[in-house]
Amino acid sequence: MKNNTYDAIVVGTGISGGWAAKELCEKGLKTLVLERGRDVKHIADYEDMKAPWELPHRGRKTQEDIRNSPIQSGVYNFHEGSRKFFVNDLDQPYEQVKPFEWARGYQVGGRSLIWGRQCYRRSDIDFEANARDGFGVDWPIRYRDIAPWYDYVESFVGVAGSKDGLPHLPDGNFQPPMPMNCLEKYVAERVNKGFNGERLIIHGRTANLTQQIGTRGPCQYRGKCESGCSYGGYFSSNAATLPAAAATGNMTLRPFSVVSEVIYDKEQRRATGVRVIDAQTLEVFEYYARIIFLNASTLNTTLILLNSKSDAFPEGLGNGSGQIGHNLMDMPYGMGATGTFEGFKDRYTFGSRPTGIFIPRFRNISAKTLTPKFLRGYTYQGGAWRGRISWADGVGAQLKEKLSEAGEWSMSISAWGEHLPYYDNKVTLDPVKKDKFGMPVLRIDCEFRENEKKLAEDAMNSAAEILEMGGLKNVTTYDRGKIPGSCIHETGTARMGKDPRTSVLNQWNQMHEVHNVFITDGSAMASSSCIPGPSITYMALTARAVDYAVCEMKKGNIR
Repeated sequence: MKNNTYDAIVVGTGISGGWAAKELCEKGLKTLVLERGRDVKHIADYEDMKAPWELPHRGRKTQEDIRNSPIQSGVYNFHEGSRKFFVNDLDQPYEQVKPFEWARGYQVGGRSLIWGRQCYRRSDIDFEANARDGFGVDWPIRYRDIAPWYDYVESFVGVAGSKDGLPHLPDGNFQPPMPMNCLEKYVAERVNKGFNGERLIIHGRTANLTQQIGTRGPCQYRGKCESGCSYGGYFSSNAATLPAAAATGNMTLRPFSVVSEVIYDKEQRRATGVRVIDAQTLEVFEYYARIIFLNASTLNTTLILLNSKSDAFPEGLGNGSGQIGHNLMDMPYGMGATGTFEGFKDRYTFGSRPTGIFIPRFRNISAKTLTPKFLRGYTYQGGAWRGRISWADGVGAQLKEKLSEAGEWSMSISAWGEHLPYYDNKVTLDPVKKDKFGMPVLRIDCEFRENEKKLAEDAMNSAAEILEMGGLKNVTTYDRGKIPGSCIHETGTARMGKDPRTSVLNQWNQMHEVHNVFITDGSAMASSSCIPGPSITYMALTARAVDYAVCEMKKGNIR
């Protein structure tokens, strides 16, 4: 038992787990970090230095990929160079009561190796939303509580962006932004003036470095982020937080460790450790610690909680409220508009920039912008590009030469909306079906409802208005009909709140009923927001929660 005892245990090595490991280790705690998947070594296990022609299938996904991973292979950045960072769907089953696309990455680093890297702070328009319109429970924090922690994590992460002075999209600790191209600048000027400042086009804010931090970066504009970056040009657990944790000498990293449950001692009224299934041998081990951070990502954290049943918590650890697994949210997205532009025939783009432009929320942010159609709002990401011409007359050398010419400019913007917290959008444990580790599989029952559908329709039509104002021609709208899960921003199943009767976590991401367990991944969110980069909020909440937990340990309030 002595060899299995630590000061702290962290479950998961993704965005929030990496931060928990770093902060706990740097504060002097001997910390066990558990990852259910394989180890991935920074640089050594990446294939980003290979050209497409050096890969067997020239970088494309295969029919076998599609058969083995029908959900993962549909993710926008799944290809031959990145597929090893996605799970095999046939090997990792779950039940869909309603269609739900669950994208997952089971390895050291988790989805931090394949995330979209957009980083936008939430504001009080987000933290006050539930209290304002009555959906969900009121957040127990406000922007002022988390603002210093945004500052703290941004300085380490490295976020490129511009300061725009918008109260509903707070500025951060930014590196210089990645410049807009000529068409984006042109459209931004027209839009920013044409809507009298109500609809704005600004630089995308991304965790890709424009200035070096330590041994990391800057970004090389190669467009290979999801294959891993040997330059450390984008933030990941593998490139940044886990090396920092390891450098302290306080971290023990154990891959191939499937956490089946948290062990609870009824007499001590505390969690004493976790039960782990070795993913290779199926042996069962127990590890013990004074504090536990659950950072397995929203749905897997919820699975662990629901599976942690005891006499004290027959419905799952800390589930006296009955809220664990409920209020599942994602983001409606995939609706927008595209158009073409006839000018700038003498201009082109540079490299493969890992971000684009961003259009902050402009619906329901003031009395002037209220709409009776729907609650909350949406934002846009997008960009302009100039590709090669799509066809040409001729044969042989003449045809090849023509096909190498630049085509016309195009621009597209796509919306990201807010998903309201509905109690009936939920996950439960399947009563019969088990996975290969003997764990119950999750049953996911989640849908977009009328509010999200009306929001999506407005977002699509507004996208056309924006591009037309920007001077684009041949503007067409689209709605790709994306279902929950496909945005990969699932949140909310162990929400924060003020009242233990209606929430799972307090203002410090501490379980109301089990004071030495903290949850700082997406499951803690009380609302989804329409900000498309939630990960920076998870990072800030994690650093804040660790600081609080360690202080409470020193005071003797956490044993």
